[in-house]
Amino acid sequence: MTKSKITQPLVFEPIFMERVWGGRHLESLYGKRLPSAALIGESWEIVDRPEAQSVVHEGALRGATLHELWCKHRQEIFGKVADGPSSPRPVFDRTGTSRFPILAKLLDAQENLSLQVHPPREIAEKLGGESKTELWYVANAAPKARLYAGVKKGTTRDAFKKALEQGKVEKHLHALELKTGDAIFLPSGRMHALGAGNVLVEIQENSDTTYRIYDWNRAKKGRAPRQMHIAEAMQCVDFGDIEPTLLRPKGESLVRHELFEIDKWELRAAREIAERGRFAIVVCLTGEIECAGRRFKPGDFFLVPAQLENRNTVPVGGDASLLRVTLPL
Repeated sequence: MTKSKITQPLVFEPIFMERVWGGRHLESLYGKRLPSAALIGESWEIVDRPEAQSVVHEGALRGATLHELWCKHRQEIFGKVADGPSSPRPVFDRTGTSRFPILAKLLDAQENLSLQVHPPREIAEKLGGESKTELWYVANAAPKARLYAGVKKGTTRDAFKKALEQGKVEKHLHALELKTGDAIFLPSGRMHALGAGNVLVEIQENSDTTYRIYDWNRAKKGRAPRQMHIAEAMQCVDFGDIEPTLLRPKGESLVRHELFEIDKWELRAAREIAERGRFAIVVCLTGEIECAGRRFKPGDFFLVPAQLENRNTVPVGGDASLLRVTLPL
């Protein structure tokens, strides 16, 4: 592959995941072509996992997987990025295979997600899982929608464990009311649950390890019971994580972390999405945007390759907003 072949951003085919808490909002809000009659909770938009691969939808690289691009065309697509056992980012999976380190999704929660936790890296290794730190950006929130993150002041491990045995953990959970445009950072070890009525953009470390703690007594309401992971979860929960807050960004930066950098742009004029030699993932939030001759609407994800010459992103027909995601240099 030569750089002359890269004339437009890369668009990947989404992978839809059925979830008991899902719905059809990705179709009604964003025009996603969902499987008929299915409750879709997640759309994996950019992913390099053994069990799930993003595939380029069109253009000169049509049919190429994200894993192939990461392994065989690193410089042209991603530019210079750290990759090795000493890298601060977990670029290798459990089999020792090099993987693109970011997983980008849309979530549609029409019921509460399970209360869950993702393991910190040192605990993940002991439990045979993968660490997972993530950011949630609220793309659409119903009135009085909420999420749960961390614990209320005064909650102890023993008190929480007792409440869990009684099926009454809500009194220990820190609830946050949400509106469209809110965001929260969820480091590994932070207990959390997304409430009903939210559609999110999720940007996360490349992992699929989740330990469920509590499922809102769904089984008592005639629903099929779901597997819980209480022993593993209790090793991971940070009970010192007391009443965390939503992000309150000053300027465009939402997160600067060793795993990823995420900005929110209010786009009012043409702007270069990233300097040449650096890739970026873009999520259109509102309005319509154009990059290198391709137009994108809300809910669209695309990847701007490091060697793409025309990197200007332009609002079409009025103001627009987007998330920009990349790896730190």
